[in-house]
Amino acid sequence: MKVVIQRVSEAKVTVDQKILGQIDQGFCLLVAFADEDNDETIKYMARKIANMRIFSDTDDKMNLSIKDVGGEILSISQFTLYAETKHGNRPSFIGAGNFETSSKKYEQFNNALRDYDINVETGEFGADMQVSLTNDGPVTILMER
Repeated sequence: MKVVIQRVSEAKVTVDQKILGQIDQGFCLLVAFADEDNDETIKYMARKIANMRIFSDTDDKMNLSIKDVGGEILSISQFTLYAETKHGNRPSFIGAGNFETSSKKYEQFNNALRDYDINVETGEFGADMQVSLTNDGPVTILMER
């Protein structure tokens, strides 16, 4: 499982010019799954993200979690995080998980985040989405498991 965490002041996702998800302060997550990802992987990543302290406290130190600041999450599925680019000029995506099982894992992951009392907005799994955001900082973190 791979997740790109972007700390944002705002973010939204649209499909066919219709807004599917929109948040203010929080995280925009780009999420991809491999076939070997399981319940333990999903729970671990959700717990780490919900408790990650990358918002500034009163001393301007990254010391607060998304829960501490009342932030929200916009979660976007993005299998292209598994792009293999070592050979040739066309990326290979053989490391990305199966479409059907990854769709279920994506739903499970978003629900695991919601278990931490965080509002989670989403795009549409497998759709051609347009994502816009204002990266705050910028702060961008890559997590893999």
